[in-house]
Amino acid sequence: MGLTAAEWKQRLLGADCAVLGFGVSNRPLVPFLQKMGAKVTVRDEAPFEKLGEEAVRYREMGVRFLTREGYLDHLDEELLFRSPGMRPDLPAFEEAKRRGAILSSEMELFLDLTPALVLGVTGSDGKTTTTTVTGLLLDAECKKTGKGRVFVGGNIGTPLCQRALDMTCEDVAILELSSFQLQTVTRSPHRAALTNLSPNHLNWHTDMGEYANAKANIFLHEPNGLLVLNAENEESIALASDYPHRIFWFSSAKHTPDAFAPLMRAGDAAVFVRSGEITVWDRGREDVMLPASEILLPGKHNLENYMTAIALTYGLVSKETILTVARSFSGVAHRLELVRRHDGVTYYNSSIDSTPSRTAAALSALSQKPIVICGGYDKKVPFEPLAKALWERASAVVLTGATAEKIGDAIKREQPSGDARLPVYFEADFRRAVLRAKEIAQKGDAVLLSPACASFDVFRNFEERGNLFCEIVRSF
Repeated sequence: MGLTAAEWKQRLLGADCAVLGFGVSNRPLVPFLQKMGAKVTVRDEAPFEKLGEEAVRYREMGVRFLTREGYLDHLDEELLFRSPGMRPDLPAFEEAKRRGAILSSEMELFLDLTPALVLGVTGSDGKTTTTTVTGLLLDAECKKTGKGRVFVGGNIGTPLCQRALDMTCEDVAILELSSFQLQTVTRSPHRAALTNLSPNHLNWHTDMGEYANAKANIFLHEPNGLLVLNAENEESIALASDYPHRIFWFSSAKHTPDAFAPLMRAGDAAVFVRSGEITVWDRGREDVMLPASEILLPGKHNLENYMTAIALTYGLVSKETILTVARSFSGVAHRLELVRRHDGVTYYNSSIDSTPSRTAAALSALSQKPIVICGGYDKKVPFEPLAKALWERASAVVLTGATAEKIGDAIKREQPSGDARLPVYFEADFRRAVLRAKEIAQKGDAVLLSPACASFDVFRNFEERGNLFCEIVRSF
C-alpha cells in the first residue's frame, strides 16, 4: 500500500515536488501541494505561454515552471506526480527513482489521503454512465438521510485530491478510473466494479496483458472487499479468478440464480433481469429492485450500467432512491444524446463512444439503422468487431479521421456473403463528414456520431468533438 495520510503530510512539508504535465488532473494538484507546505515545480513540454492564465497565476504564487523540450532533464525533485498520460517507466522517471525519488500521481495521493468510503469503476466501456448513475444514487440517498456527502471524480473530469482533507468517514467518493490512472496504484477502492474488458489503448500499453493488469489494480489491493463483475465477459472473469473477497455478478443474459451457479462461490451475489424486473440474489434471498422499463436510458448496455451501479451500492441506497433516479436521469452528455430533428432526420451525438464495442452498443440501442459517422485517433485496436456491427446495424457509414482507411478496410473484409450492401463514404474533414451524412439522409432516417475511436487526431477531447457536431447540426 501507499503512504498513510499522516505520512504524506509529513513528507510534503518542505519537500521539493515536481508536477509532471500540466493537464486537467494535475492543475488542482499544484495549489494543494503548496498548501501542504511543498515547493512545487511544474514540468510540461508545451511552451509556457500556451499553458493558460492558470499557469501565470501559479507562477505569481511562487511555482517554478520548466517547459519545452528537455522539460524532464535533471529531474531531481524528491516527489514526482505524473500525469496519467505519461508512462511510469519513462527513462527519466526510472533514473529519478534510482536516486531515491518517489513517483506517484494525483489519483494515488487522493486514495492515500481520503478518509471517505471509495467506490471505483473501471472497464473498457460503460465507465462514465455507471459512475454517474452510482453518484446520483448515493447523492440522492445522502440528501434523503441527511448523512454524508458525495464526491464524483477521477477520469470523469473532476480531480478530487484537493478535496481529500475536507472529507470525513461519512462521505463517499465515486471514481471513474482509467488504466492510465490505475497502472501504478497500490491502494484500491473499498468497492470496485469492472464493467468489461476488451482491447483498448494498445497504442499506449505495451500489450493487452499490461492493459488488463492495470485494470486489475482496482481490486488487487487493500482495503478492497467487494468486486462487481460482468458474468458475460470472459476476460474480466479470468482476470479476477483468484479474487479472495465477495463478487457481485451482473448479467443481462442470465435470468435466474441457477444460471450463475458455475461462477458463484460462497458469499457471492448476483443481479439479473427476470420477467422485466431487475432482481438481486444474495445468500439465498431474492430482492426485486425495480422494473427495467422504468430506466429512461435506452439499450442493453444502459441496463447493464444500472445493474452495475445497483450492485456497487447494494445495502447503501434504498429501492425508492433507485426508482427515483431511474425515472429522472436522461443520460450523460455526448452519449446517445438527441441533438435535434431536422427535415424528418434525427441526429444523435455519441462522441463519447471511443471504442468499437461502445459503438456496437450504441447501434444496438437504436430501433432503426442509422447513418453512422466513425473514425478518429488510432489506438491500435482491431476494427473487425466494429465492421461486423456496422454491417448488421448501419444503413451507411461516413468515415473520417486518422483511422478512416483502417475502418474502411475492415468493412471490406467483413462483408457478408451474398448481395449485402453498405454504402461507405470518406471525408477527411470532420465538418464535411457531418454534411455528407446530412446529404445522404432521407426523411425518417437517423444520423449517429459514434466514432469508435478517441478524438486526439483532431480534437482535444471527445467533448470538443461532440460539441462541434452539435453546433454543425443545429446550424442546419
